[in-house]
Amino acid sequence: MQLFNRSSEPTTAVSPESNKFGTFDGVFLPTLLTILGAVMYLRTGWVVGQAGLLGGLLIIVIANVITTCTGLSISSIATNIRVGAGGSFSIISQSLGLEVGGSVNLPFYLAQAISVAFYIFAFTEGWQSIFPSHPTILILLFAYGACFGIAFISVGLAARIRYPILFIIAFSLFSIALGASTRFGHPGAVYTPQIFGEFPGGDNFWSVFAVFFPAVTGVLAGVNLSGTLKNPRSSIPIGTMSAILLSFAVYLALAYWSSLVATPAELQSNFTIMIDRAAFGWAIQVGILAATFSAALNSLVGAPRVLQAMAAHDVVPFSKLFAQETAAGEPRPAMYLTGAIGIGTIIFGYLGSGLNGIAPLMTMFFLVTYAILNGVVLLEQSLGLTSFRPLFRVPQIVPLIGLIGSVVAMYLINPIFSLTATVIVLVLYEFLSLQHLTAPWSDVRSGMFVSMAEWAAKRVLQMPSGQDRAWKPSLLVPVQSVAAIRYSYRFLEAITKPNGSLHIVGLYETGQREHVVALSKYEQAFANDGIFARVALLEDRRFGHTLQTAMEVSTSTFFRPNTLFLPLLPSSDEAELQFIVDRAGENELGIILYADDPETGLGREHVINVWIREQSPEWAIGLRLPNLDLSLLLAYQLARNWPGEIHLLTAVTDAAEEENARAYLAQLMELGRMPKGTTPLVYVGDFETCLQKAPQADLNIFGLQTHVNLPFMRRMMSLTDSSCIFVRDSGMESALV
Repeated sequence: MQLFNRSSEPTTAVSPESNKFGTFDGVFLPTLLTILGAVMYLRTGWVVGQAGLLGGLLIIVIANVITTCTGLSISSIATNIRVGAGGSFSIISQSLGLEVGGSVNLPFYLAQAISVAFYIFAFTEGWQSIFPSHPTILILLFAYGACFGIAFISVGLAARIRYPILFIIAFSLFSIALGASTRFGHPGAVYTPQIFGEFPGGDNFWSVFAVFFPAVTGVLAGVNLSGTLKNPRSSIPIGTMSAILLSFAVYLALAYWSSLVATPAELQSNFTIMIDRAAFGWAIQVGILAATFSAALNSLVGAPRVLQAMAAHDVVPFSKLFAQETAAGEPRPAMYLTGAIGIGTIIFGYLGSGLNGIAPLMTMFFLVTYAILNGVVLLEQSLGLTSFRPLFRVPQIVPLIGLIGSVVAMYLINPIFSLTATVIVLVLYEFLSLQHLTAPWSDVRSGMFVSMAEWAAKRVLQMPSGQDRAWKPSLLVPVQSVAAIRYSYRFLEAITKPNGSLHIVGLYETGQREHVVALSKYEQAFANDGIFARVALLEDRRFGHTLQTAMEVSTSTFFRPNTLFLPLLPSSDEAELQFIVDRAGENELGIILYADDPETGLGREHVINVWIREQSPEWAIGLRLPNLDLSLLLAYQLARNWPGEIHLLTAVTDAAEEENARAYLAQLMELGRMPKGTTPLVYVGDFETCLQKAPQADLNIFGLQTHVNLPFMRRMMSLTDSSCIFVRDSGMESALV
């Protein structure tokens, strides 16, 4: 038997086209036979007995509204994308990403694999109702072995088996109808329906609904076989909706039939009322066997294909193994694991009594999948993206009802298991997010966040200006080589983390673009450190004027930079710097001129000295500080990211002003909410003398005056024996708000 790896492209067909299925045998039959299961025979009458005819019909209608909306949502999205293998996994992953697709469908796969055991137990109970002397364990193993053998041989054999099963179920329904006509022919044999039930035994409408709803949770039986379909885009909508509508009609007819052939008391106590009232009771018994066997077979055929589809994209452990399939398209390794899970569940259920306790949890994972599928369509419709143009459109209310209905049904059936299922999905999503999965397709998430950003931008434009309150470091960083960004990387990270951003402009000479193309890699490098970064490349004809263009263009965007970061180099020209500083001021950009000490660099990245110009004779603090806001904000950013300690320093020429200066710094620390450990230091004397008395720092921060003075800056570096930054406010930031 030859195995090979499945292509990572979900829509690539491996098996020959002649081996694939059409709408009837590939979607309609598995969906219909899964919905028309044992609950139809054993609980439809009980529902009517509890809730009355009208109440029972209402329960059936509400349940089918949820599944019909889900089916319509699936039909819509299936006509918008190329549905690959795995059905719901392919649909969800192509819209919300592999992380969401995997976190939802991994438990969905396990639920399918485990549910096989429940169907086999139901089959065994039906068998023993006919042959009570047959040993339970032998029936379990024989039934499971037959089911697994059919599914293992090929999906084609499983499809052919569905035809006799369909005939058996159809004949059982004919027997029910024939029994009704026979009874109607004898006066007194027909009972008057009870319109509203009394819900004896402590039940209520929603508890009865919770018992019935799992009967209709089979809408994905055909969707999960999407990889075996000739044309999923047309087969899934037609086959799924036809099966849902036909089964809906059958349930309505059976509910009405039940209300006529027995009293409410009989319906409440006798789960086999259909056997007793049908023309051929044995046909109902055989129908129950066929329905439970069919449901187990459909799960055994569908579950491995969901696992294989996830494995093809490294979503599950041992993905290379489980992604393998035969030349005929049979997922053998995935089938082995599914079979092992099924047989393990059967043994666990036979030896213990806890199997029924986890049954509601399995239903929860089905409902989570339905909710997400409806949510996908609702999201795509709401975003209004051009890429969403399905051939089969549904009103927005349809997926909304499906989403709300699925969630409500979850919590009506079992709130504890619903919460458990939700937590499991969220934990899996977080785990898969850390795996950095790569999909061969794009999804809608980026469009979703862009739409949210556009909405937020429109809202902001309608509100009063408040940039100072919302300020965070957003740096415009012009560089002329990849080495320049590498050189400043750690310092830029310390300034912007955790919520800042970087707008990197790579400037290149004519014909030298390739020298800065590698800058784009730093978008992801900064993103890995939690910093939003974007890179743009510009041809540098004249540095100052090119940078002016970059400033003017970037400041017209919504997410605009607010500070220009520019290294001071030995080759820096004072006139050009003055030109850049003036243009930055005109564009309301703060300025950081970074002078790196070639010998010490940033030292221990710990001590930060912030130099404050003498404020005498007026030491009052207003809402705006004199070219000091940006310095304090940067010091705060650096101190929390290194971490470090801050010194606020000032020099006064008159000793009489020393106390005023201390009070000013103390008030500045309080109003500016500077971190603990910030130390105020006041020196008396001329500035450069005081500079040499200050504690040794790894970085000194000075204010940048209107006139750029390069000799002064270089002298500051020499006197402090450290790297320095020279900062000027834009007027749009405030350290006191």
